[in-house]
Amino acid sequence: MMSGSSFSPPSLPAGSGGLFRGYTKLCKGLAVILLLVHLVVQLFPSAVTYLTLIPGRTIPFAWNLLTAGYVEQTIPGVVVSIIGLLLFGKLLEPLWGSKELSKFIFIVNFSTSACVFMTAIVLYYITQQEIYLYTPLSGFYGVLSGLLVGIKQLLPDQELNLFVLHIKAKWIPSLVALISIVVSFFVNDLMSYLPVLLFGIYMSWIYLRYFQKRLETGLKGDPSEEFSFSSFFPEFVRPILDPIASVFHRLLCGRSERSDARGETLDTSPLPGSDSIEANRRRERGQRALEQRLAEKLAAVRSSEGTSLDAADKV
Repeated sequence: MMSGSSFSPPSLPAGSGGLFRGYTKLCKGLAVILLLVHLVVQLFPSAVTYLTLIPGRTIPFAWNLLTAGYVEQTIPGVVVSIIGLLLFGKLLEPLWGSKELSKFIFIVNFSTSACVFMTAIVLYYITQQEIYLYTPLSGFYGVLSGLLVGIKQLLPDQELNLFVLHIKAKWIPSLVALISIVVSFFVNDLMSYLPVLLFGIYMSWIYLRYFQKRLETGLKGDPSEEFSFSSFFPEFVRPILDPIASVFHRLLCGRSERSDARGETLDTSPLPGSDSIEANRRRERGQRALEQRLAEKLAAVRSSEGTSLDAADKV
């Protein structure tokens, strides 16, 4: 295994003829949609009214809850969204499959927009400031932050090299949330993106924790301690968060846990160690997929070197 080794996103295979070669069809298609929608908004500014989430106009424009997530109004925004989608999607799609990844993106995008809409309405009634009703809200950042949560779940112990820092993947969503909150106090423009980022992280965790179907067991969700709500926070605050999180856990799970599932007793209490075993299996699948990609990359490099040597010999 490669635990503890530095992790970098998979590279393009040798022989690729363009920027988008080597990435999955689903992610390339969504990247094209992001680019086209951005161009439409730039060429026709009035389209912002119909495509972005404007809480005061969501009724009757209810489709905004779906379209807003795919509208990037700035060039840096669309560039970051496309690059993030291609890199994160290329890592997650082999593990989840195209159907599950597209389902995940749809659910996170819609639920994030719905939460942002309700938050804006509540803030308006509290403050009576119309800015909460008529500020156009949009961006793919909710889905991107959700994909980071997926990476945290599958490859929590892989290290990401961020300039001079070496950070494990399980801390990336928390770090993104913390930096966004801090920066929003100094950059007013970021304030409109903050709810999208935070709800994207939370709603993706809700889906992965309680609703995503696990093919190997037939159960839903990920009950492992390594993916609990408190795992997003430092250890010294977990004793405070765990009792609160347990209340929501019981509300969301209810009696949906099957008593005859493998690794559970008749009273739906998991057998000792079953959560950690499931988490280890998930990490092993992620590790195998990563090792396979690195092996393909190495083989491609060797192939290109062999081709270069053959050409030199012929000369």
